[in-house]
Amino acid sequence: MTVLLLWLVPFSRTGLAAFLVAVTLVGTWAAHRAARVLGVKDPGAIVVDEVAGMTLAVLPFPLTLPTLAAGFVLFRVFDILKPPPARASQRLAGGVGVMVDDLIAGAYAALVLAGLRALAGWP
Repeated sequence: MTVLLLWLVPFSRTGLAAFLVAVTLVGTWAAHRAARVLGVKDPGAIVVDEVAGMTLAVLPFPLTLPTLAAGFVLFRVFDILKPPPARASQRLAGGVGVMVDDLIAGAYAALVLAGLRALAGWP
């Protein structure tokens, strides 16, 4: 769903950065509240962390379908594998613990996308 949103909404680079900041701030607050109300550290129903991570993964790049597809796949791989320090960041309390591991996965995905663009000129 995030890929579709990022592809269809004509974000400027500044607009996309503002969207990421807003999603991260509001998402951290909402995730904190939801975790407390539901009594679960990282409830599966919370997906705003995925939106923030995916947005960060593609933030520096043109929002073309190949970039969004590659960013999505890379983000999911890093979100599942949770390379350091993503796994350790999940121990942080409240909404921060919910959000930070996905932002780290998004940063890793952005770095790999940047490498692909630099080495192969794609996507």
